[in-house]
Amino acid sequence: MFRYIIRRILYAIPVLFAILLVTFTLARLIPGDPCKAMLGEKATQESCERFNRKFGLDQPIPTQFALYMGNILRGDLGDSIRFGRPIAVMLAERLPMTIELGLTAMFIAVLIGIPAGLLSALRRNSAIDVVTMVGANFGVSIPVFVLGLLLIYGFAVLLRDTPLALPPSGRLSPGVSSRPFYDQFGWNVDQSTPGFLLLKFVANMYVFNALITADWRVLGDALKHLLLPALALSTIPLSIIARMTRSSVLEVLGQDYIRTARAKGLHNRLVVFRHALRSALLPVVTIIGLQTGAILSGAVLTETIFGLSGVGRSLYEAITSRDFPVIQGFTIVIASIYVLFNLLVDISYAFLDPRVRLR
Repeated sequence: MFRYIIRRILYAIPVLFAILLVTFTLARLIPGDPCKAMLGEKATQESCERFNRKFGLDQPIPTQFALYMGNILRGDLGDSIRFGRPIAVMLAERLPMTIELGLTAMFIAVLIGIPAGLLSALRRNSAIDVVTMVGANFGVSIPVFVLGLLLIYGFAVLLRDTPLALPPSGRLSPGVSSRPFYDQFGWNVDQSTPGFLLLKFVANMYVFNALITADWRVLGDALKHLLLPALALSTIPLSIIARMTRSSVLEVLGQDYIRTARAKGLHNRLVVFRHALRSALLPVVTIIGLQTGAILSGAVLTETIFGLSGVGRSLYEAITSRDFPVIQGFTIVIASIYVLFNLLVDISYAFLDPRVRLR
């Protein structure tokens, strides 16, 4: 198992390098001049020359890439052209929002998608099956931004004076603040503290921070603000997971060993949950891993619609302002998360099916 994990990590290195190279190249192909985007269209030539020299944009592109790779190997993601702040600090502030949103969306998708697909398979050709599959087809078809706007209109406008009303934007309500756990524990933490960025990263995950400190008011408010964007972001993965679960369960139920188990007189519930479902989950787990990418990419629109300051919205702003270091730094971190999640999916195969051997 250990050797397999190491091999998978080594395989991920050229993948991440290729992503970094493509991102670096595409960022330079974006129309427009970073100097004019930052300083304005009336910026003088001398100002642009100083600007380009400051951020290394006056160097040939291969030289820029070599310098950037050297910084990456030293753990330095560079500074934002637009804000003049280290990318690592911006990630510690923005990435927790995206992770919370993505995990909540994936939780909703798995929690509803697998049972819905299983029930649809067990009630094949029934009204439940038809309604579930029609809903799944609709969920796959509707764009995230359209669903997001509909959810905002429904829960924040039409139901605003009812107990079902949900906030349309932001992470916390006015008057509610999330105090970092290290402050509440009385730790003396500042920017010179080793691991400061990691502590800040954890504290900016409001749900997790509230769980650590048992701050139930902040926890409830943070989850309430997460619900609408997570529902919008989870719809497509949920629908795909439901369809794959139904298809996989139906295929497994037709296998010889399932017919043998039933011939031995085993209860149908035991056949389904002990024998069929475990094997049927293998392709579903693969789909869950692939849908991580869909959730990360969908976060760009979702965070913009709901006014959330996460990685997706920051990437959109960086692209429009030609902030190359932010584009590159955020992209490589997102790609690393995707590769890590799919590594966990691969490892989970051994626990779902004893026939799978990881060597």
